[in-house]
Amino acid sequence: MSIELNDAELVLQIGSGDRNAEAELFRRMAPRVRLYGLRHLRDEAAADDLTQMVLMTTIEALRERRLREPEKLTHFMLGTCRMTVLDLRRGALRKKRILDRFGADLVKSAPMSTPHLDHDRLSRCVQSLRERERTVIVMSFFDEQTGADVAGFLGISETNLRVIRHRAIHELRKCMEGTA
Repeated sequence: MSIELNDAELVLQIGSGDRNAEAELFRRMAPRVRLYGLRHLRDEAAADDLTQMVLMTTIEALRERRLREPEKLTHFMLGTCRMTVLDLRRGALRKKRILDRFGADLVKSAPMSTPHLDHDRLSRCVQSLRERERTVIVMSFFDEQTGADVAGFLGISETNLRVIRHRAIHELRKCMEGTA
């Protein structure tokens, strides 16, 4: 931007949809937010994550014109930093408590080794399926399409899709176990 805007003007520009004003906000505030993150989180990756979260939250709020006092942009961002750090700490504390309480059970119930997947055999088994079944399997599991998307693509109902997918998985299991 050629003219240096104050915080209130910057907020109004972002509220009106000015992407250059958003870039200016990032240029001004990202180093401050990152420094806050480094001081309070003591980890560079966490500080980078905090910077991204705070800036996204701020830009969303400004786009929706939720900041009542535009001249208090810096205070708003500092408060957002504080709340985000508190949320991160609470989440980490919750995770630690859960692991302390249930971690031993998770280790006991985890399988000792994962079976080796024969990719060549799986490929042959998928190729042996009928075209429609193969399409359903590939779109569902390799392309990660939703059931509605796959059903729409094939021109069938979602119920019919589930039946086809169930049967295809059954055939794949038999093929992989060598019973087909």
